[in-house]
Amino acid sequence: QVQLVESGGGLVQAGGSLRLSCAASGRTFSNYAMGWFRQTPGKEREFVAAISGGGGSTYYGDSVKGRFTISRDNAKNTVYLQMNSLKPEDTAVYYCAANGVVVFPSHAWRYWGQGTQVTVSS
Repeated sequence: QVQLVESGGGLVQAGGSLRLSCAASGRTFSNYAMGWFRQTPGKEREFVAAISGGGGSTYYGDSVKGRFTISRDNAKNTVYLQMNSLKPEDTAVYYCAANGVVVFPSHAWRYWGQGTQVTVSS
């Protein structure tokens, strides 16, 4: 019932910034919590950030606190991930997800985008 389309990935130097976007289908975007996860080959999918349906609550993984900011524009059915002070360790495929409520295990999220590659060079 929810389709997610991501954009904004690419190659950036360490210390640089990148902004990811995730556009959602439908007219009930504000009913869904949104999240960002990332995955590197050989590792489990890692929680990055999440935001409640109305945008009033945000959550971040320890590795990105203070550097990444999640936000949403419900009028545009879009969630964003602003990534600053990027490190090579941030290199991963980043996935957008939607769910009824914010949860932290990746397997508990119902809807997923296709993923977008972020590569941070040293």
